[in-house]
This record gives sequence, structure tokens and C-alpha cells, in this order.
Amino acid sequence: MAMMDSLAVERRIVVIAVDDSDHSEFAFNFYLTEIKKNGDILILVYVPEYHKVVQAPVLLTDPGTVSQLIKEEEQHTCKLVKRYSDRMQAVGLTGKMKQMSGKPGEAIIEAAIEENADMIVVGTRGLGKVKRTFLGSVSDYCVHHSPVPVLVCKRDHHKHDKHHKHHKNDEHTDDEQPDDNIGDIQ
Repeated sequence: MAMMDSLAVERRIVVIAVDDSDHSEFAFNFYLTEIKKNGDILILVYVPEYHKVVQAPVLLTDPGTVSQLIKEEEQHTCKLVKRYSDRMQAVGLTGKMKQMSGKPGEAIIEAAIEENADMIVVGTRGLGKVKRTFLGSVSDYCVHHSPVPVLVCKRDHHKHDKHHKHHKNDEHTDDEQPDDNIGDIQ
């Protein structure tokens, strides 16, 4: 019996926040190469930003435009679901795509709770302190409100941008400063 217990595969439920950004793609790839375990079940969470459509005052006067924008978002969602489903299948992962509504950070936490997730993986846009204050940060929200561990996958832009020179003595404005890196993977 002890031999069979040691062969049991630990099942983890991993929520990964996805959208159509490079940051999301980086987080998904980081999961695949660095974190993935046999038996993992993925819950990919996508939060379409319909609120941008309905908050635009000009659009509220034209229901046809709003309807068209919503239809385009639905088509975009279908393409995203197919792309990530194909990738999961290609590497032998099981799971599902979950479309949520509302503010992305709140929706990701809600999905993690509903699915009894063991961890959350998110990307980050790498906003500076000023921009993060005004625009908000999904990854910061998740780190501070999640009941489970959150892995924030942050690209090292210095390795990927040949033209960007970054030295200790460079001058920066407040919104160009690097993130605090709390909970970030570098």
C-alpha cells in the first residue's frame, strides 16, 4: 500500500489570469516551464473589459455601436479560449477557461475561491508607482486580497530590450521607477 501512496499524483488547482497581452503570455509560459506539475488542473480566468465600452459617454447614445463592440469582444473571447485550449491540450494539461465580469483583480480572486484554487499566477504590466496609483494594479490587488499564494511573473525588460540602458545612476521620474517587487518573480 505504501508504494501506491507514493505513486499518487498531487492534484493542484492553479488559476492563471489571461488576456491578450504579452504579460499574460509570459505568465502562462512561466507556469509551463517553471511551475507545472503532473496532475495540475488549470483554471484560466479571462475578464473582458466591457466596462470600458459602457463607460464611454459617446457610445451610450448609440446602442448599435455598443452592441457591435460587445459582439467584437465576444469574438475576441472565442479566439482567446481556442488559443489557450489548444496550448493546454498540446502539453497534456486539463482544465477550463472561465470568463468573469467586473474588475479584473476582484474577479480573479472570486474565481480562485469558487474553484478552490491552490495558487494564482498573474503577469504584471510593470507600472511605475504613479501610474499604478492612478490605474490600479491587478497583480497588487491579487497579492493583497488572495486567500492562496499568488505568483506574479514580471518580465525583466532589461534583458529583452537591447536599446534600453538602465544603470544605478540613471535619473527616473516617479512613474518610471521599477515596481516594489513584492511577490514578483524576476
